[in-house]
Amino acid sequence: MPEDIYNIPRTFGSPNRFALGANAVEKFNLFVPLLGKRGFLFGGSTSLSTCEDSIRDSLGEAGAEVVAYSSGERYCTDEATERLAEQGEAEEAEFIVGVGGGSVMDLAKLVADEMGVKVALVNTVATTNGAISALSVVYTDEEHAFKRYDFFSRSPELVVMDTKIVAESPTHFLVSGMGDASACKWESEACWNSSSRNLLDHHVESGLPTQASLTLSQLSHDVLMDYGVDAKEACEAEVVTPALNRVVEANTLLTGLGFESSGLAAAHSIHNGLTVLENVDGTHGGMVGFGVLTQLVLENQPKEEIKKMVEFYDSVGLPITLDAFNVEVDQLDAVAEAAVAEGETIHNEPVGVSKELALDSMKYANRIGTLYKEGEKKIF
Repeated sequence: MPEDIYNIPRTFGSPNRFALGANAVEKFNLFVPLLGKRGFLFGGSTSLSTCEDSIRDSLGEAGAEVVAYSSGERYCTDEATERLAEQGEAEEAEFIVGVGGGSVMDLAKLVADEMGVKVALVNTVATTNGAISALSVVYTDEEHAFKRYDFFSRSPELVVMDTKIVAESPTHFLVSGMGDASACKWESEACWNSSSRNLLDHHVESGLPTQASLTLSQLSHDVLMDYGVDAKEACEAEVVTPALNRVVEANTLLTGLGFESSGLAAAHSIHNGLTVLENVDGTHGGMVGFGVLTQLVLENQPKEEIKKMVEFYDSVGLPITLDAFNVEVDQLDAVAEAAVAEGETIHNEPVGVSKELALDSMKYANRIGTLYKEGEKKIF
């Protein structure tokens, strides 16, 4: 029976501050009053090499210091969280500064929540929108397969996107981020149409999507369609352009606000299902993109809309077929079973989704991509 939504509030959440632009990390000192005096700095080794000195100098200018440090962090796992929380507590750190990509952002939020301190995130690649949200995606320690979502009572205090660092990072990170961001419009609309609860305050009871989150999700889609190719070319040239700034904002801020305050649907469940395969080889954004095509099929969206997404993915170099992930069609039964498991966001769809519907939708999405690659446009 559908939920009675009359007395459920519509809710919207966001970080306290967001800063984007070339050399934005050098302005870290402007936000230190939000954080404290004793910082725990950790992240990926490559990411830290790009901006660690700037962060330390900027903190020093504001009268703060790094009292704990760890390099080489990669995955958001319970084991890493426990280890880092113990280190931070031993040094009486007052805030966390996480530096890296999406999984390190999630790890920093999880450690900050465990310690009960504030968190600042320096996202060095525009690969995911997770830095914006008050949740973390937790993975298993050995297989790095999806384990669960953890939800927090507060959003990050600060998120910094230095587009000069993004421009000098490998282009495939930006492209993967476009794949992840491309789901936001479709998943937000699904949650709106089904009056599903969003991802805010899950520790209590989440609210309904707002018009604001739905509008931001649509804006992110428009930015990707209009500027995605130009942004990719700018990144390949290692230069910061207005197109790059717009797409980085769409990949992170717009879709971060959009997905958290609207909710997720089939696209991310398909991604989670794919991760159960031991042989799967693909990025988060690439698999989410294939999840979008699957979602559009199962929702019976107009072929014109599916065509636009296929053409966009092809234009920026995102996968449109299963073989790009080293996945065979006969493996999809396990993927479908995981995708429709209890608690998965695929059940936020405005239509009931069975394992059979998910399975057939993936197969047909793969057929669409295969025919497109072969030059068979008649399917549209």
